[in-house]
Amino acid sequence: MTNVNGNGHAAKRKHHTFVAYVEDVPGVLNRVSSLFRRRGYNIESLTVGRTETAGVSRMTIMLEADDTTARLMEANLYKLVNVLRVQDVTYVPTVMRDMAMIKVRAPTDRRPQVLQVCEVFRARVIDVDPESLVVEITGTEDKIRGLVEVLEPFGILEMVRTGRVAMTRGADTIRVEPRVNGERKLAEGAA
Repeated sequence: MTNVNGNGHAAKRKHHTFVAYVEDVPGVLNRVSSLFRRRGYNIESLTVGRTETAGVSRMTIMLEADDTTARLMEANLYKLVNVLRVQDVTYVPTVMRDMAMIKVRAPTDRRPQVLQVCEVFRARVIDVDPESLVVEITGTEDKIRGLVEVLEPFGILEMVRTGRVAMTRGADTIRVEPRVNGERKLAEGAA
């Protein structure tokens, strides 16, 4: 799916990151992911978790799209009944992190080398077995990819990654309250 800008050139695609506040009810994740599926977009990263507000969950969604398509996807998210608020944080100063757990082969003769690599990347060993270690790393996608590349020669036995989470920098926040009588409501003092 290629969009063309006003000059007849293909519009530039980039990674867009959305933060969506949704009601914490069954079926919301399915409705959001189905929206992207119906439009033919692959979600590159999706994380969901509860917020500090009871009844409200926060989704961080990352996809590759041009700016026009990203605006359309944001507008379409608002059409979903359980979506309370959406923010495209692509062009906003943001802190983003991923987390990975990596099970790596580490027999006793090679374990010191694996531990040294972990120390360089500030990864933590969270489980020890006579033949392997489970390592946890939190950071940018590049940092995680770098650790994976360095650990591959030792033998990665298993790996799992979270999706990306994002939070805007600074004191401004978006506070969202769950619906009251079907009405969306921003919390007092919210930006």
